[in-house]
Amino acid sequence: MKKASLLFSFFLLSLMTVMAQNQNQFPSQVWHKGNIFMVDGTALSGLVKYDMDNNLVQLQSETVTTYTASNVATFEIYDETYGGIRKFYSLPYALNGNYETPIFFEVLTQGDNIALLCREYIATDTRGMNNWGGMGMNPFWGPPNFSGYRLAFNYYFLKNGRLEKYSMKKKDLFAMLPGYDDEISLFMRKNRLEHDKRGDLLRIAAYYNELQN
Repeated sequence: MKKASLLFSFFLLSLMTVMAQNQNQFPSQVWHKGNIFMVDGTALSGLVKYDMDNNLVQLQSETVTTYTASNVATFEIYDETYGGIRKFYSLPYALNGNYETPIFFEVLTQGDNIALLCREYIATDTRGMNNWGGMGMNPFWGPPNFSGYRLAFNYYFLKNGRLEKYSMKKKDLFAMLPGYDDEISLFMRKNRLEHDKRGDLLRIAAYYNELQN
């Protein structure tokens, strides 16, 4: 009986260690079940890891193969750490300078009129452990990371076939979503939404698409 109890305790300790390790890793640092859809129409499945800084995506099957955003049309992953399917598209954009090149964007919500996209990056967290890096209370992202770094995002609106970076200023949010200032203001107040949080921006953009229909 003591041996069985000891084995069970060891199992729980091992499980807690694995969970703690996963929580201390950002989504881009782990492998996810997923699919990659190439520009030529080829579909690939396996374990997927992405690198937004260098616009690369890796596929692990029998070997590990690396693809650039120029070769990939879209890819999707199931984020087992926090739950949920996440979709990424390769779109031309001038990230630095005026030269447009394909880079990866994650699609948060899309409709007939606008789409809200983002690019994540790992930033140094100098604002204290009580700040979740602007993620709000969205359970998709799980607990905060206490390693001194945080997951941060740049947001973009796709309108009329053009990508525009969002400045994270409230006045510019209304400029990005014109024609319904009163309705959006009321919606934000009623639901206690902020203009610079991932989950809140998703809801606001989705609501704007509803207003346009």
